[in-house]
Amino acid sequence: MTSHLSPVTLDDFDRQLLLAVQQDNRMPLRLLAEKVHLSTAAVQRRIRRMEEAGVISSNVAVVSPPSVGKVITLLVEVQAERTQTADLDELKKSLSGPEVQQCYYVTGEADFMLVMTVDSMTEYEALARHMFYDNKNIKSFRTIVVMDRVKVGLTVPLVTA
Repeated sequence: MTSHLSPVTLDDFDRQLLLAVQQDNRMPLRLLAEKVHLSTAAVQRRIRRMEEAGVISSNVAVVSPPSVGKVITLLVEVQAERTQTADLDELKKSLSGPEVQQCYYVTGEADFMLVMTVDSMTEYEALARHMFYDNKNIKSFRTIVVMDRVKVGLTVPLVTA
């Protein structure tokens, strides 16, 4: 998911709100308002504005992969055979399925870096056959098995006054 939105001007109240909702997006508006010293209505307006502007792109539940049987985390570097725009767009689409947690178009030897979780290497082998071996635009791929998820998050660091 690539974003080409223009940066939105955020004041300190907005940044404080973003810090708070990144930690707990289910916090009641009343508590958010107390935390940032604004009225509940002002907090609601600011959050709605940031959602409409794309600053807040989604509200999701973060699931622990091992708790649902996805005990192996993999980092996969993918090298494209062809990098013309249409070929890259098609490859981006093929690497963005539900089995991929994150997909980044990157610089360096690899063209893409994927984060995936699976329940077994047998599951990954089947995915690799389908996603990589059967794709004519994948020149090569390299898989790194994660031994320990030391820090995982999507929180964007923000500075407040």
